[in-house]
Amino acid sequence: MAKNRINLSLDQDLVDFAKAFAAENRTTVAEVITQYLLGLKRRVQGETTEKILSHPAFHEAMVEVRARLRDGNAEWSTFDEVFSD
Repeated sequence: MAKNRINLSLDQDLVDFAKAFAAENRTTVAEVITQYLLGLKRRVQGETTEKILSHPAFHEAMVEVRARLRDGNAEWSTFDEVFSD
């Protein structure tokens, strides 16, 4: 989906917090706001992530990943290795 630009006016303390939070979590302020708004949209539309989290296939995948991480058998890839054409 194409991205569009919006301007927000926030108190300076919120701007400082958003920038610090994004940096600490290795993301961007835009992504923090996007994820917040997506969560809000899902709640309003009744599409909570509980449906995904409770799905048996998702649960099995999470158990498998957790086991590989604990055993040290997880194979790590770079972003480019996974998403390059």
